Amino acid sequence: MTESLAILEIGAILLAAAVAGALSRRAGLPAVVGYLLVGLAIGPFTPGYVADKQQLQVLADVGVVLLLFEVGIELDLRALRREPLGILAAVPLQVLLGTGIGAALLGLAGVAPLGAVTLALAVTLSSSVVVVNITRSARRTTDERTNRALVVWAILQDALTLVAVAALTVLLFPGSGGPATTVALLAAFVALVALAHRLLVPLALRSIRGEHDTFLVVAVAVALATAGLGSVAFGVPLALAAFVAGVALGTRPEAAEARREVLPFRDLFAVMFFVAVGTLVDPAALGANLVWLGLALALVGLKIALVAVLARVFRVPSRPLQLAIGLGQIGEFSFVVLGLGAAAGVVSAGQFSAFLAAAVITIGASAVAVRLVHRPRVPALAGSRAAS
Repeated sequence: MTESLAILEIGAILLAAAVAGALSRRAGLPAVVGYLLVGLAIGPFTPGYVADKQQLQVLADVGVVLLLFEVGIELDLRALRREPLGILAAVPLQVLLGTGIGAALLGLAGVAPLGAVTLALAVTLSSSVVVVNITRSARRTTDERTNRALVVWAILQDALTLVAVAALTVLLFPGSGGPATTVALLAAFVALVALAHRLLVPLALRSIRGEHDTFLVVAVAVALATAGLGSVAFGVPLALAAFVAGVALGTRPEAAEARREVLPFRDLFAVMFFVAVGTLVDPAALGANLVWLGLALALVGLKIALVAVLARVFRVPSRPLQLAIGLGQIGEFSFVVLGLGAAAGVVSAGQFSAFLAAAVITIGASAVAVRLVHRPRVPALAGSRAAS
């Protein structure tokens, strides 16, 4: 009976998320906003039904692993060499300046150094999922150059996140052997994954390329097993381990087919990930932490200003303001960063809830504002021109 109730709960949550996501799209917002609101509704901080937290967390872990595995596959580092030098210089500067200035401002607000760096880094990162939705929306007003700049900027942020989250993990969880041991374990994991994806994984995928069901099972198993191995044996966060596996596979010819097969399952489980994030937001705590919410939104404003300025300075082919607003949200990797900070005790519960609430607000706001900042001109009617 317990198992039946668990299945019923999962089905009901997915149905509610599907409806909420569809309504969000009709309102001109990303479906992610609907998923987050469903999580808020079934979480422990709002009245009414409360979902099984443990069950939801397992599904969310699978979701974030497949989500970031697929993001890693899309990150073709070799293709980035063909991009304009301006954007290759602007993005690292944006992440460095945004994290540094943001941490300094948070320090003035009384946040300890490690907590300030964690929160500032979380805000500095944008959402690849939201950016892709912006560029593919039927209501978009972006031109092709701005669409390309949005995607490349987000991809470069993801690449930098690999380094930034690794460094943050070393700082927050130095381990019993100290930072040197943590770095060595991370390097060993990356080397092992690179070797496996050069020798074993491509061979396995090529041998079953014509068998779509088996190919799918192996691709998903590679993502989950690699992430689990990284977490259990090397102390690497699940999300980061999955991202590393995706980046390693992304260099192989089999990557495109693996991404195509994993994508439907990624979307399904990613819904549970965003729902699980929504359950962590405590609306009651926001009343006592409006200062943190205001600071989070101010830091997003700082990010928008930085992107716009750097895009102009480095002459990134785009509409700089529209590019900046399109990147003006807190993304999925940010949730991983905030989770690391909360686990290490450098991010308080109030700060965590406030920054998650800021993520919900900015995801919706950026998707709408990016269309409004550059509305297409409506041509005057011939009769009106004649009458004038």
